[in-house]
Amino acid sequence: MKKTIVIVAVLVIISCYGITEVRSDASDHRYKEGDSVPLYANKVGPFHNPSETYRYFDLPFCSSGHVTEKKEALGEVLNGDRLVSAPYKLDFKKDKDTEMACKRKLSKDDVAHFRNAVQKDYYFQMYYDDLPIWGFIGKVEKEGKVDPSEYKYFLFKHIQFEVSYNKDRVIEIMAHMDPQSLVDLTEDKEVEAEFMYTVKWKETEIPFEKRMEKYSQSSSLPHHLEIHWFSIINSCVTVLLLTGFLATILMRVLKNDFMKYAQDEEAADDQEETGWKYIHGDVFRFPKYKSLFAAALGSGSQLFTLTVFIFMLALVGVFYPYNRGALFTALVVIYALTSGIAGYTASSFYCQLEGKNWVRNLLLTGCLFCGPLFLTFCFLNTVAIAYSATAALPFGTIVVIVLIWTLVTSPLLVLGGIAGKNSKAEFQAPCRTTKYPREIPPLPWYRSTIPQMAMAGFLPFSAIYIELYYIFASVWGHRIYTIYSILFIVFIILLIVTAFITVALTYFQLAAEDHEWWWRSFLCGGSTGLFIYGYCLYYYYARSDMSGFMQTSFFFGYMACICYGFFLMLGAVGFRASLLFVRHIYRSIKCE
Repeated sequence: MKKTIVIVAVLVIISCYGITEVRSDASDHRYKEGDSVPLYANKVGPFHNPSETYRYFDLPFCSSGHVTEKKEALGEVLNGDRLVSAPYKLDFKKDKDTEMACKRKLSKDDVAHFRNAVQKDYYFQMYYDDLPIWGFIGKVEKEGKVDPSEYKYFLFKHIQFEVSYNKDRVIEIMAHMDPQSLVDLTEDKEVEAEFMYTVKWKETEIPFEKRMEKYSQSSSLPHHLEIHWFSIINSCVTVLLLTGFLATILMRVLKNDFMKYAQDEEAADDQEETGWKYIHGDVFRFPKYKSLFAAALGSGSQLFTLTVFIFMLALVGVFYPYNRGALFTALVVIYALTSGIAGYTASSFYCQLEGKNWVRNLLLTGCLFCGPLFLTFCFLNTVAIAYSATAALPFGTIVVIVLIWTLVTSPLLVLGGIAGKNSKAEFQAPCRTTKYPREIPPLPWYRSTIPQMAMAGFLPFSAIYIELYYIFASVWGHRIYTIYSILFIVFIILLIVTAFITVALTYFQLAAEDHEWWWRSFLCGGSTGLFIYGYCLYYYYARSDMSGFMQTSFFFGYMACICYGFFLMLGAVGFRASLLFVRHIYRSIKCE
């Protein structure tokens, strides 16, 4: 308990520090007329493949002088940001009319490189005073042409910057590509390219504190809010229907069961004992593979805690739009700090299940989620290196992550495991377990594990699937998700529906005299993760325009890890709810 309090205190301090850092950094963005305001070119890549991004100067753009790299934080590197000084100079409140940034003679290879990028709909991203700028690098002229070989390809060479300011601060920036100033890339021949830019400054009344609000407006437009609230109402109706179903069926059935089992001894002798009371000597028999079960429960508990803390930081405003890398930094740090919860939960429960080899259980707990994630990362990072993409992590960043895992995650996992082993808590079972397990009667096919998982996963998934589109469009697209309060409500509904449906299926399983409910409740609770991965297939082929081996492998690889995490987290929730329910009903009857 003390350990959990310490971890919570540390996380609160980190979150407060993050907010303070953002605000203090914001107070430094003051300039005088003529001051040089930092403009950084970040990355380029196909618009429809958000993971496939490259360094800005991987394309043969020319630079106006020495290119300097901006030092990136851990989260920014994980986000694929690689900022370098841009060839354009935008001094504060200084208008410029068609100024040449640089000039370059494009070789045949350069022209082919640019043409390939224009063909794949490449965009660029820059940051000016920490404000994002986007633009497409060229256009394809298809008008009146049916055969793709007749298409014409053009490179934009003139950027028009429009910058708004309020007193001594930059408020907003937009970049427009001049459609009249083009370089023809259709033929493989050397061409001269003069990269030009124009800067127009205008005053605005928007305060500096609200300059990021325009980036979150797309999420809060009336049309989108209507859909979000429809999602909430849909989810609430699902919860009400499910709770009503449980209240009507389960409570009545349980009431009848309790009345029947509470009959006097003579009446009980006249009828054969059936139903869930009949298996009271087996219902608390420990499951097979108890070490794996305890490890899954520990990992799921850690991921649940991680999700709750991420929501806490989101709701207090840490993840404001384009706070580059804040989410990735929070995920790495909080996961490392909460590893003690995984160690404590797994080791404590394993010892309650009378497990002896707690060290092996602790190793299994540490590798159960991190192992598949590490293997997936190794494969995908190799793919990114082969593509020379910015998604490939530098060696130094990998060393930092390994050090965090070695110096923070592992020690906290071990300390949590030792605390769990020494807690000496005993498993609370209202009924004594018989020496030999009772044979489970033959059951119809729909009571087997797979159909039960399908039923258990469908309802929770139906409560969140509308919101899933917006999350996917944000993570795997260019939309911005900022309505974290609605997302938090959906998450709470997901937990409630998962717990209730798992409890209902557990009762029906016990009523059919099937006492092997431990793993079944975990698998049924976590089955929503499988439905989310099924939605990934639908989203990729029906709702997105992603293509190519790298983007496909990144999407399905990392979504497999995320869905696996959901499986462990919701599985732990389902099992905990079922355990409370089973203990309650068997405590309410007299078992001999």
